[in-house]
Parts: sequence; structure tokens; C-alpha cells
Amino acid sequence: MATDPVCGMVVEENPETLHATVRGTMYYFCSESCLLEFTRPELELRNIKLSLALSLALGIPILILSYVSVKLPVPLGWLLLLLATPVQFIAGWRFYRGTYDALKMRSSNMDILIAIGTSAAYFYSLVYVLFPKQFPFGGLYFDTSAIIIALILTGRLLEYGVRSRASEAIRKLADLQPANVTIVVDGTEKEIPIEKLSPEDFFIVRPGDRIATDGIVVDGHSSVDEKLVTGEGIPVEKLMGNQVIGGTINGQGALKVRATRVGTDTTLSKIVHIVQQAQNSKGPVERLVDTISRYFVPIVVLVALASFLGWTFIAHEPISFGFTTAVAVLIIACPCALGLATPAAIVVGAGKGAENGILIKGGEYLERTQKIDTVVFDKTGTLTRGEPEVTDIVNFKPKEISDDELLQYAAICEKRSEHPLASAILTKAGEEFRGKEIPDPESFESVPGSGVHAVYLGHDLQFGSSRIVESLVNRDIQSKLNELQKQGKTVMILSVDNQIAGLIAAADTVKEHSRETVKALQKMGLKVMMLTGDNRNTAAAIANQVGIEDYVSEVVPAEKYEAIKKLQTEEHRKVAMVGDGVNDAPALAQADVGIAIGSGSDIAIETGGIILMKDDLRDVVAGIQLSRATMNKIKQNLFWAFIYNVGLIPVAAGLFFVVFGVLLNPIFAGLAMAMSSVTVVTNSLNLRRFKPKF
Repeated sequence: MATDPVCGMVVEENPETLHATVRGTMYYFCSESCLLEFTRPELELRNIKLSLALSLALGIPILILSYVSVKLPVPLGWLLLLLATPVQFIAGWRFYRGTYDALKMRSSNMDILIAIGTSAAYFYSLVYVLFPKQFPFGGLYFDTSAIIIALILTGRLLEYGVRSRASEAIRKLADLQPANVTIVVDGTEKEIPIEKLSPEDFFIVRPGDRIATDGIVVDGHSSVDEKLVTGEGIPVEKLMGNQVIGGTINGQGALKVRATRVGTDTTLSKIVHIVQQAQNSKGPVERLVDTISRYFVPIVVLVALASFLGWTFIAHEPISFGFTTAVAVLIIACPCALGLATPAAIVVGAGKGAENGILIKGGEYLERTQKIDTVVFDKTGTLTRGEPEVTDIVNFKPKEISDDELLQYAAICEKRSEHPLASAILTKAGEEFRGKEIPDPESFESVPGSGVHAVYLGHDLQFGSSRIVESLVNRDIQSKLNELQKQGKTVMILSVDNQIAGLIAAADTVKEHSRETVKALQKMGLKVMMLTGDNRNTAAAIANQVGIEDYVSEVVPAEKYEAIKKLQTEEHRKVAMVGDGVNDAPALAQADVGIAIGSGSDIAIETGGIILMKDDLRDVVAGIQLSRATMNKIKQNLFWAFIYNVGLIPVAAGLFFVVFGVLLNPIFAGLAMAMSSVTVVTNSLNLRRFKPKF
């Protein structure tokens, strides 16, 4: 079974069911109007507007003539029939078509109630016009059918507006890719349609151009505005070897790029697909609503029939009286608001998330996220930057060697080294000396497992672990060495001319907003943990810096998976796992909600329920808060929709007549039904004002 992505109705997946393939995904539809709205929204919007204009243009005169006495050249009934017929069968044709499609699939939807209610009013009035003597108490309800159709079309237009506004960011994303691209073939530039671009093609990005597709810079230097894709407000510098995302805007420099992904494989296409998937998905709450709606429609029809029979044959009221109550029941019970309650909030919430680089894959993840009580972070690349940086320079010979000279000597030693920390030291030296070339050593020798031995300007330099200068390490030096190592730092010792000159410590440093994020999550009442493959000292140091008390160190990816599973099965916790989406994939998949940080990587998209396009940990808080806010809106919408539908049926059936002697006019029933939809839509649109609190 599949669900209609427009109305949410359950439909069978078979060749006879209406279907369409959009961006490589097959969708099934309950009716032609739903198919048209999904595949050609601009045409369906135009049709709704035309139908609404017709129903209002004719419905308002019908309403006026029904209640205002005017001298007419023809009988009133015939004039109203002439005006009401186009409304019923042209403006209201979509409801008959929807009813046919639903019955053909042996299901039920809102169109059935609308078609039955308005048809009853129209045909009852038609019979009255043809045989007026059979109805001594009157029987013209053309105003009821025409105005109800107008009101329901107004609600449909509002619903369409919700989807349109909420999907605005997604449409912008889909339109970002340029139509043409300039490729380089044998040194010659050639412009081709974007559809003909292939992986490994080289293409040119001129200043101010949109980047055609995902790729890697092979030549040039520029800054790229990635805001519409990642939500990152500051342009990102791009050099040779850096990745670029299709659809982003190049700055002042020119770039030559090698295409890596094209078509539906690009980051842009996957983002669009994920958000569409979210907006068309269903969680447990909405599936419950679908089940209720399927039983609700036939029950309402039976209540309407019982109301008619009861007032007519038991209470002995006129047929027109019983008919009025039946039509009012059918109209007021139409579960339009019920059908809108969940998708309207999900569509707005998913759209709001997309605007801010937070991709929520569907209603199921919204519901899961609301129940989360534990957030588990990976360390490397998630809480930390994932790359070592020089953190400390300890100078033991300040009168003989300056800190700058100490750093320069270390950089000279590491210039030809393949040690993992070499790049951190060279980067630090480049920053200190403003990019000046680091001199080459006069001689260089690598000492495996210990460090390097070099000569520069006649000075004998040794740089590495304590093993390389073991005999030179005294108690004070060892004490400082131990102190830095307890902080989780890797410490290198520099000796100059056989005397220890200083220490240089490096570590994977904490990201800018890690501590702020952890504190915000704890303030929300969530338990925060850390899992890392690093040693205990490093784990303890990072945990202390970000404010996490509960952590597990020295675990491989499979053990992270087991740790998440243990939290779920033994402690009965609802767990969100936050990771980079690569080595954390098993844990992300096992968690109730996987949150992939700062990546458009394939593994992140596959395993994460929430994908954060920016490398900003605060978006973990924003994503959870947005999910909670969306679920709160859904609950509010469902409350009002259920209270409305269930509570007003007795009123429509004649309760007020029994108590107060007042019978509910079906027109007011239609107005009340439309207002309930407006309430749900307006409440959902308030999500657009969502702002995370840290």
C-alpha cells in the first residue's frame, strides 16, 4: 500500500492506480486532482482559482436572491436553478471525480461527504422546482450547495497556499542549477546543456556564476556563497582540492572544477528529495488519523440518514426539516480540518527546517525526536574539529631562543616529515609567519617511532617524542610533559644543540559551539553522552571542556552501535545519535533518531533521520526544538479538528432545535467547516516564526 502524497489517502500500488514518476520516485494518487496538484501544481492552482471565482460569482447572487425579496421576470426557483447548475457541476466537478476515484478503490475520502451533501441540497431543490406542490413547507437549498462549494474551494486554496509557501525554499533549491555549463575539452571551452554534463568532465565557473554541479576544484581560488544550500551565511573559501556544491554562487575568483556527481546524485537533488519525502511522509499519528477517517466517513453518512429518518418519521417534522439536518451533518462532519491537521504542520516544519539547513526526513522522525531523552555525541569531527591544532608552546630557553624561533625550528624539522602532526605545526608556523616559506633543513633524518633529526644553520635539531631525547629529560620537563598529556594532548619535544629548548603540544580542538550546545540540551532535560575511539585521557579532556560527565572511550564503530543498543534495551532510553555520518553509520542507524552533522555525504543521507547541512552543533538543538514545535502544532491541530468534528455533529443533527428551538442552517455548517480548516492552517503557519532558543 502507498499513500497519496497530496491528500494522504491510502492507495494500492498497482498499474491501475493513478501514478507518476517524479525525480526518479514513483508516487501513487487517489484522484486526478491530486495527481495534477503534485505533477503540475501551477495548472491545478489555476483550476482551483477559476472554480472558486465561478462559485463566488454565481453563489453570492444565489445567496442574495434566496433571502432578499426582488421582483423577477421568471420564477425564483428556475432562476436559482440556472445559476446553481454551473456551480454544482463545473466548480464542484472535482468532488464528483474524487468520489468516483475513491469508490473505485473501495475507499472513502472527504470528497464523498462533500459530493453527497451538496448533491442532496441541489437535487432536493431541483425536485422542488419541478414539483413545488409536493413540498408545502418549501425546499430551495441552491444557496446551500453553491456557497458550501465556494467555502470548500476557499479552504482548498488556503491548503494549497500552505504547501506553496512552505515549499518555497525547496522550489528555490530545485531552480538553483543553471541550464547550461561551460566545459573544457582539449583546452577548448564549450557550452553545453547541463543534462549532457558527465562525471569527470572539467567545467569553468566564472565570477558571479552558479556552480553547475558537485565537484572538486582543480584550479583557481575564490569564495562561494552556499547559504541557500547549507544555510551558512558566510561565503566559504575554495582552493584547489576543495569540494563545491552545485547551485551555490561563486564569488570574485574564477574556478576550474572536475565534476564528481551529476543529475539526481548531486547534493542539491538529494536535499530536494529528502524534504519532499518529509513533506509527503506519514508518522504514527497521521496513520491513526487515516484509519479514523476511513471509518468516520461511512459513520457520518449513517448519522445523517438516521437524522433524516428520525426527524421525518419519528418526530413527524416536514421532509424539508429532516433533509436540512441530514445535509448539515454531512457538511459539518467533513473531516477537512482533520485531514489537514498533520500534513499542514509537517509541510511548514519541513520547509522551515530546509530554510535553515536542517533536513528532517519525515513525520516519523518528528514523532521520534519528540520522545528523545538521551543525546549521544561522537567526538572526532562532531564535538571537535577532527584535525589537530597546535595548542601549547612551552619555551625552556626564553633568553636564548624566542617562541617564534622555537616554532620555526619545529616547522623546519617537520617540513619533510610524514608524521600526522606535521601539518598542524606547519599550519601554525604559516599563520605566525604570515605564509612565508619555511626554510629547508641542511640535512634531514627520520628516526622511526621517535621523531626526526635535522641540521639548520649549523644547529643540531631533534624533534619528536620523549624517546628521541630520553637522556635529556629532567624532572621539571617530565612534570610539564605529564601535565599536557593528561589534558589529552600529543606533546613533541624540541632539542637544540643537544639541550631541550621546549615542548609543542597539539590536540583535536573543540568546535566553537560545542559547550553551548551541550548546555542547551541539558537545559532541555536531556541526558548528554559522548562515545569516542580515542584514549581515556583525550576523552576526559574533551568531555570536561564541553561539559559532558558521561562518556565512553576507546570504542570502535561496532561498539558504538552496541552502546546505543544497550541504552535502548537495558535503560529503556530514546536515543538520538549525533555523528559525522561515516564511521558512525551503524550507531546512527541503530539510534531512534540519527543526526548527521555538517555533511551531504551519501552515508549520512542514508542513515540520518535529521541531516544538518551546516557544520554548526547548535543546529542539533534547533532540529530537536523544531521537531518538538512541529509535533506540538500537530497535537493542537488534531485536538481542535476532533473536537470540532465530533462536537458539532449533534448540533447539526438538531440538538439546538430540541434545546433552543433553533435549527442549524447548512450554510453555517459549511462556514464552520471552512473556518476549522482556516484555524488549522493558520496555526500551522505560525511555525514559520520558529526561532531556536539556546
